[in-house]
Amino acid sequence: MAFIYYITQVQLDFGAVKLLPQECERTGMKRPLVVTDAGVRAAGVLGKALAALGEVPHAVFDETPSNPTEAAVRLATAMYHRERCDGLIAVGGGSSIDLAKGVAIAATHEGPLKTYATIEGGSPKITEKVAPVIAVPTTAGTGSEVARGAIVIVDDGRKLGFHSWHLVPKTAICDPELTLGLPPLLTAATGMDAIAHCMETFMASAVNPPADGIALDGLERGFLNIERATLQGSDREARWNMMSASMQGAMAFQKGLGCVHSLSHSLGGANPRLHHGTLNAVFLPAVVKFNASAESMVKDRRLQRMAHAVGIGSCDSKGTEVAEAIRALNARLGLPAGLSAMGVTRDMFERIITGALADHTHKTNPRIATADDYREMLETSM
Repeated sequence: MAFIYYITQVQLDFGAVKLLPQECERTGMKRPLVVTDAGVRAAGVLGKALAALGEVPHAVFDETPSNPTEAAVRLATAMYHRERCDGLIAVGGGSSIDLAKGVAIAATHEGPLKTYATIEGGSPKITEKVAPVIAVPTTAGTGSEVARGAIVIVDDGRKLGFHSWHLVPKTAICDPELTLGLPPLLTAATGMDAIAHCMETFMASAVNPPADGIALDGLERGFLNIERATLQGSDREARWNMMSASMQGAMAFQKGLGCVHSLSHSLGGANPRLHHGTLNAVFLPAVVKFNASAESMVKDRRLQRMAHAVGIGSCDSKGTEVAEAIRALNARLGLPAGLSAMGVTRDMFERIITGALADHTHKTNPRIATADDYREMLETSM
């Protein structure tokens, strides 16, 4: 049976951040905790959001790590209670939004965070008691602002997913103005994250035609605009389209993701310094080729439809042309050519494979990977 659900309120335009007081009132927030990171503050982007909040009382937690951790969730939750907050405003990239979702759970539910992780059977334990979240993305990549999930490294070192429709932000305020100052490499890495989301969710075999259409349109926007956004950071049209592509990739998440994410979640847990979007970009060519023979890929001509969206017209049944188009784009963007350039060594493979097999995205790949399959994907991606 197809399950189709869309999803939350989105405000998408230049200057949309000025709607924050209105959205606080609409969602009933009288004293939000603003969750962000030191980089967003230093770049002056947090200042724009706080200026938009105006007279709305608030507290600020700015210690979000690049990969959110359960320890950081605890710190922010303590501030949430200490400041008597009644909701969260996440201002930042996927890390800040995911951390805010972690706080939304921890501030209103008992027990350690891993209790609510998807692979621990925790999703049904996340109830409507979660604190409300307003998401203000400052990168165009994760799409967490319209997604039901969050990724957090829990105390035992695992990078786990938390999923519930109760975690979807009440409002996504997507203001491309906030991305104009992103440095080129971060623009490229987060943009490839968005493209990976569009491609991987489109390849997933779940039946959801609206999600397929949204993902394909997002893929086309991403491929057409990521280089302009990276090389000409003040290009407003490119920034708007990348913000949309990011949001669209996450709107299609409900189909599921796959091996790109099971690998990048596992490796990101093993080495939190590695950027999630960059890992997705590096893994994507190998996974496209691995997925090419999946029954749903062949039946629905998914390779050919992706080829059309990325502007290469046609491709063979092995996905070679699509994979090479991604590698060429990575190179033009200045991203690493492979895992070895990121410091990954083969002695890490077994740990990565173990984590990938246990990841919540493993089972939604259109072709279920074995340990040997993951090993070959890792080797191909070196």
